[in-house]
Amino acid sequence: MRAITATVMLILSQAMLAMAAFPTQAAAPDTKLLTAIKSCDHDARGLLERLVAIDSGTGDADGLAAVAAINATELKLLGATLSRVPPPFGAPAGDNLVATLTGSGKGRILLISHMDTVFNRGDVDRLKPHWEGDRYVGPGANDDKAGAVTAICALKALKAIGFKDFARIDILLNASEEVGSPGSRDLIRSMARNSDLVINQERGIPGDKVLVARKGSAVLTVDFAGRAAHSGLEPEKGRNAALEAARVALALGGLSDPTKETTVTVDIISGGDKINVVPDRAVVKADVRAFTPEEFDRVEAAAAALAAHPSIDGVTIKSELKRNFPAWPHLPSTDATVAKAQKIYAELGRSLTTTRVGSSADINFAAESGTPGIDGFSVEGDGAHTIHDTADLSTLTPRAYLLARLIMVVGHDPKGK
Repeated sequence: MRAITATVMLILSQAMLAMAAFPTQAAAPDTKLLTAIKSCDHDARGLLERLVAIDSGTGDADGLAAVAAINATELKLLGATLSRVPPPFGAPAGDNLVATLTGSGKGRILLISHMDTVFNRGDVDRLKPHWEGDRYVGPGANDDKAGAVTAICALKALKAIGFKDFARIDILLNASEEVGSPGSRDLIRSMARNSDLVINQERGIPGDKVLVARKGSAVLTVDFAGRAAHSGLEPEKGRNAALEAARVALALGGLSDPTKETTVTVDIISGGDKINVVPDRAVVKADVRAFTPEEFDRVEAAAAALAAHPSIDGVTIKSELKRNFPAWPHLPSTDATVAKAQKIYAELGRSLTTTRVGSSADINFAAESGTPGIDGFSVEGDGAHTIHDTADLSTLTPRAYLLARLIMVVGHDPKGK
């Protein structure tokens, strides 16, 4: 018996080694879905052009409403029920758009994209959006108007093949992501809690990458109060707030910690408004990014210590750290979702790689719910927050296919392995 058992174990071991050496061939792509995805390419390009043609900076209620109206028309044609959710008091103007598709299955999927951009009214006319081959360049093209375009293409394809094996697909188009989503944080958290998977439609990272972690963000503001004086007649009576601000700004830069990937970047420094007056006011603002709450605590404490010990007698300093996005840590549930996505992408003969980035996004708030999430599922792009903001539509077919198939997998079996 022992000899037979040993023989069986040897055979099984050899079989496992053979399987490792020669992996099982990836499943063939869903040809009907793939055909439907490819057929939406032309309309997707036109939709992106129409969305980018609208100035919709954060707080631009008219521009955001115009973007929402275009997306609402597309989503209504898919059979979605629509609602506009206004921001809470004190948040930037602009309603959020929520669309819901209902099916006959089990899985509940939340797709998030945002309609606002970092650009100002008039920038569309100034920057003249245009095509460079398959790449569309324009304000907000990849951050994040292409996110909605990719999602709509995937949903159109699912409708075309008659896929209804999901309980619910919610699409949230946020109006204030670029400033920390003050108009939608609670909405994101609530919708994420009632979902089985959250997919954030921020840009795909070139090279078939998806995101598995993001830093949190905060704004550090340091205010300085000194004493004004005539710069030529009696400068010694002044207490130069701008000079103190310059010293502190240099010190703040030193609070970055490369070993923990924490960055403290001074973005604004100002003080004084006349050439012949010792400035009695100044301000320094710094962008803080970290992967852990403890790092925000450290930076906050260090800034407070700097404020407590000014180098110029008579200058007072106040510091405040305002936290926006919490960190989205790398979680086992994200790896499980990536494994599903990797299997799907192999159907196209492609392979995903994962990365984490210093920027924050709505997935950070969604992750607080404990619901599994993944990010970077839009078309690939680059140049975010610059005049070179670019969405690469040559990646629409693989990205929209990946999104649609992941919806199919989770829609059918939200708890499956």
